[in-house]
Amino acid sequence: MSQETTANNAGQIVRDRIPVLTKMAYGLGTALDMWGLWLYPSVGFAVFSIYLGVDAKWVGLAMTLIRLYDAFSDPWMGWISDNVRTRFGRRRPFILIAGILCGLGLPILFCVSHSWADKSFLGVSAIFWFMIFSNMIYIPIFSAFTVPFNSLANELTPDYEERTSIMTYRSAMQKVFEVASFYALRFTNLACFLIPGTDKHNVLRGMQVYSCILGVVMAVFAIIIFLRVKERYYEKLVVKGQEHISLKSALYETLTCRPFLFMLLVGASFNLGTSMLGTLGYYATVYYVCAGNQGLGNDWNFWMGLAFMIGGLVGAPILNRVAYYLGKRNALIVTAGIGIIAYAGSWYLYTPHIQWLQTIASGLMGLTASGLWMLYGSICADVIDYDELHTGKRREGSFTSCGTYILKLGNALGGLLAGYVISSVGGNAALQAGAPETILRIRIMLAAVPIVGMLLVIAFILQVPLTKKICEEIRLKLEARRGKV
Repeated sequence: MSQETTANNAGQIVRDRIPVLTKMAYGLGTALDMWGLWLYPSVGFAVFSIYLGVDAKWVGLAMTLIRLYDAFSDPWMGWISDNVRTRFGRRRPFILIAGILCGLGLPILFCVSHSWADKSFLGVSAIFWFMIFSNMIYIPIFSAFTVPFNSLANELTPDYEERTSIMTYRSAMQKVFEVASFYALRFTNLACFLIPGTDKHNVLRGMQVYSCILGVVMAVFAIIIFLRVKERYYEKLVVKGQEHISLKSALYETLTCRPFLFMLLVGASFNLGTSMLGTLGYYATVYYVCAGNQGLGNDWNFWMGLAFMIGGLVGAPILNRVAYYLGKRNALIVTAGIGIIAYAGSWYLYTPHIQWLQTIASGLMGLTASGLWMLYGSICADVIDYDELHTGKRREGSFTSCGTYILKLGNALGGLLAGYVISSVGGNAALQAGAPETILRIRIMLAAVPIVGMLLVIAFILQVPLTKKICEEIRLKLEARRGKV
């Protein structure tokens, strides 16, 4: 770690540099975040609705209930993590143990039998109940990893610009690991999963094998993070000077922090606006661009995932430089503007006449998502400093868990809406029949809803008052009060 001093009107700011290997080691955790949380909803409709035949509205409802349950488990985990004291810190023991269990438990989510599709309980498919109960076991374990992991990002450095650099590495690596999510359905198209005597593939078996492979990688990454990344605020601030944080402080005081409230609205607007994208985009690709050819659609889904990754890899460092020159708030507004162009362009770029054009839309969407979450995480770290100045407490776990609660709620509602949109326009049967009005409605929703979300992002980020000057003044006041970390 290197440091350099720069002048500031209120005193001296010491630039805090984090080693590249530490940033990359931390970034490995995004693999667990992507595969443990986002893989399931990205393939859920393809596996449980299209392949196993469960009504899309029930799959959408299951996804929503799962995310709601997930959201409610996070605040408790944030409160627990903030109050734990061990020789290894507050976050790292959870990252190690829960990370390994998350990897080993991922295949459980797909341990369903095709024969269950014809069975029902309380008038609903048995597969619906399997989705609910298997996730009730898995989600608390995953929360025990993801809340401490995301909290740790806010403890790696006190530096305004280095926080953006950390989030740039994290966002770029996340894009790499996202490819595995997009490749999932293409993996199920391998010849070894071909059903004998047919031209169709066993999508369920393919996902069972694929989740086992990803699970092993997740466990290895959890071990690396534990060994390589340290908690810098722990010994000096938490162990020596911070008392037990009450549940009221963890929830009520956190949610009444005004800059944090507006950041929640920023994240929720983007998440709700784009959470239907994976599902509706997949249906648009299969039934509009590929005329109902699911195998071809799965192949294009992979290439679009690759374009999404490339957009994110390119976008993160570019928007990092935009933030350096314009500030984080203005950079986030620029990012939302790019998103508006991307989603409006999907109307023209999703076309059966030139199928590869949809990869351009996917690349711009990846750039938008990567840049927005990079800046969101960096600004939220500044918000935690703002809160410490006013309360005297470091509550990274509380802020992280309350934030993920709102974001997952938005994602849950998006999943529910996606399922009902598909069901309301006639479901899989209407799409397979190629009904023009059905496909038209999906295309309209795919373009319009995210644009509304982007406009709300711009409106809410303008209400967050944390400029670079203000953040550096806060840092100097905190260091004068409790020393440097």
